[in-house]
Amino acid sequence: MTRGRLGPAISVGAAIGLAIALYLLYTRVTGGIPACGGSSGCETVALSEYATFLGLPVALYGTGYSALVLGLAVGWWRSGDRRALLAAYGLGFAGLLAVGYLTYLEIFVIEAICLWCVAYAASVVATFGLAAAAVIRTSEPRTIGQR
Repeated sequence: MTRGRLGPAISVGAAIGLAIALYLLYTRVTGGIPACGGSSGCETVALSEYATFLGLPVALYGTGYSALVLGLAVGWWRSGDRRALLAAYGLGFAGLLAVGYLTYLEIFVIEAICLWCVAYAASVVATFGLAAAAVIRTSEPRTIGQR
């Protein structure tokens, strides 16, 4: 029953990440600043040189990443195609590296924390953790001598 529990959970995690990334992309494209309560961290991060990569907003990459993980998660959940799960897991690992680097930049280079970025990173970490759990739970046990 792994797909029945973890499939929706992975999908929800990716959908939350997609919603956050879309909001950040919208504010970037419209020239706005993400609402961040009383903190100025979102503005500082959004206006930093690190808010774009190869001339495109970082939020665009996050949007594409989250949409792809969501599609793979729903594909695995609905069809049971293990390749979709493994692709979501592999992509999730790449996402971990990306948000790890971006969080490093926020803390040590930009010296400001964007709450939206933290929430997005949390969705990536949670989604990866759930995908890892699904991969482990759907692995067939191997016996000695089996390849």
